[in-house]
Amino acid sequence: MAKRDYYEILGAEKNADASALKKAYRKQAMKHHPDRNPGDNAAEAAFKEVNEAYEILKDDQKRAAYDQYGHAAFEQSGGGGGFGGMGGGGGFSDIFEDLFGDFMGGRRSGGGGAQNRGSDLRYNMEISLEDAYHGKQTEIKIPTSVECESCEGSGAAENSEPVSCSTCHGHGKVRAQQGFFTIERTCPACQGQGRVIENPCSACRGEGRINKEKTLSINIPAGVDDGNRIRLSGEGEMGLRGGTPGDLYIFLSIADHRIFQREGENLHCRVPIPMTIAALGGDIEVPTLDGARARVSISAGTPTGKKFRLRGKGMPVMNYSENGDMYIHTIVETPTNLTKRQKELLREFEAEGGGSHNPESEGFFTRVKDFLADLKD
Repeated sequence: MAKRDYYEILGAEKNADASALKKAYRKQAMKHHPDRNPGDNAAEAAFKEVNEAYEILKDDQKRAAYDQYGHAAFEQSGGGGGFGGMGGGGGFSDIFEDLFGDFMGGRRSGGGGAQNRGSDLRYNMEISLEDAYHGKQTEIKIPTSVECESCEGSGAAENSEPVSCSTCHGHGKVRAQQGFFTIERTCPACQGQGRVIENPCSACRGEGRINKEKTLSINIPAGVDDGNRIRLSGEGEMGLRGGTPGDLYIFLSIADHRIFQREGENLHCRVPIPMTIAALGGDIEVPTLDGARARVSISAGTPTGKKFRLRGKGMPVMNYSENGDMYIHTIVETPTNLTKRQKELLREFEAEGGGSHNPESEGFFTRVKDFLADLKD
């Protein structure tokens, strides 16, 4: 099966400059990234195609060869493998760094620390609506990788140090002739570090890090919503042999509340009211999320579903000194377990023309009558 054109894969013009090419690549990589399409084999294959295409076209020398010879420029050698797939140090780690550098907290500079950067971690935390309203200071424990104290992160045993890599002579990269030009790749012996460990630390086995549970203090600001995340820079996994630590992302979810329902910065509360108050009017008291109570005046003739607005009684708006609103939704309650006398009073009310005071039911049955009449015509 013939390989697709690299420009077509990225959705870029052949005369696109480096900026336009990168923009097209980021768009396609975001669309097909496996994290956004879990279990989708087609998306994973497309993501690899996007990565492969960009690895060639972002390099001026490789791009010139591709423009002149097409895919044949990278199929010259029999055993070395060309640029297909994720080999040669390009890989998912480079994609992740390039694609999510801004999204996940800023792109890192080059060098050994950046190459060996530790993984970002995710922690899912459920909090109550009250905690989201007031804010919360809490502690969490996470299993992670931290710097090895025995070797201070170097990975080398005591009284020894990493030595220069004999394969790349400390450069971290090796060069090889590939078709019409020279290709520079990450050194396979030292994985781009430029140094190797001949006498590894026994505590961390040369990794410069060990697994350990870490306790962190978390400040949850007032007004957070379901799906918000908190980034703790440098609190992810420690990188290999002194590499930069990753970040920790805390994803928040808000537990369902027994009284209130949240909608953005507003709160909603369904409140049952007696039939008598709904008919005659009166005052009721309702709870608010700050622990107080608010008085609501119910007007005479209030039906089920009528909304009453309490300004400023909703959720705090993050980064602003204001609150949303709270809405009371009335539910007119039908009385039960009536006494004999209460039933007599209701019958007297009905006899006095009580049915004429129900405009919604009168309107409904009028529409029913008209509907049935139309069916006979």
